[in-house]
Amino acid sequence: MKAIAVIGYHHTGKTTTVVNLVRELCARGYSVATIKDIHSEKFRADTPGKNSALHIDAGSKLTVARGIYDTAIIFPKTLPLNEILPHIVADFLVIEGMKDAPVPKIVCAESAAQLTELVDDTVIGISGIISQNSFKHDRLGVYGMPQDASALCDLVLTKSFEMLPAADPECCSRCGGSCFQMAGDIVQGRRKRSDCVMDGSSKISLKVDGKEVLIVPFVQEILRDSIMAVINNLRDIVPDREIQINIRP
Repeated sequence: MKAIAVIGYHHTGKTTTVVNLVRELCARGYSVATIKDIHSEKFRADTPGKNSALHIDAGSKLTVARGIYDTAIIFPKTLPLNEILPHIVADFLVIEGMKDAPVPKIVCAESAAQLTELVDDTVIGISGIISQNSFKHDRLGVYGMPQDASALCDLVLTKSFEMLPAADPECCSRCGGSCFQMAGDIVQGRRKRSDCVMDGSSKISLKVDGKEVLIVPFVQEILRDSIMAVINNLRDIVPDREIQINIRP
């Protein structure tokens, strides 16, 4: 799955940009999922006092609210991006917010000062209110909505790449930095997506309930050494063969 984030301050045109980009991607035949990152303390995914909220209050770790028109899965905590991703299946993920996500980004702004604060190596283009003033940037293209939605979509298709694992840098920094730094390097052409050490180099794969779970190299080594220590003490085992272990609760 490829991903793009649209970031910026409040009321700078992020939602308008996201909506137009999603429409254009869908019109071109891509399946699209979105994440809306909300920082307001007033927002709750559920309504306190309602039945589904009472489930959470009673101690449920996950509650599914299935209605006539939609279904919501409610976790009683803020999930990091790498825990959200296993629940999403789509060609493209469009994130509104999450400026620290390791993905290419569109910055929405209303002034050059805001761009100075927000533009970094992961940014591929500019949109939002500032595009209404014939603003030009010395390095990045400026896309007004809805008239430039097709051109913005072309940019996203050219610059986006398969999502990085968004791993904790304290656990996985074998590439020499964080996933965010890797994303910036890929956008700027200094590195390739295949340079991520999680790509094709995993010696251990883990699936829980059919869903692939990424394991950072450090944890892979611990698991592999522990498993091999046990297997090497078993009789009639041919070394250096593929090992499969299934665990059922």
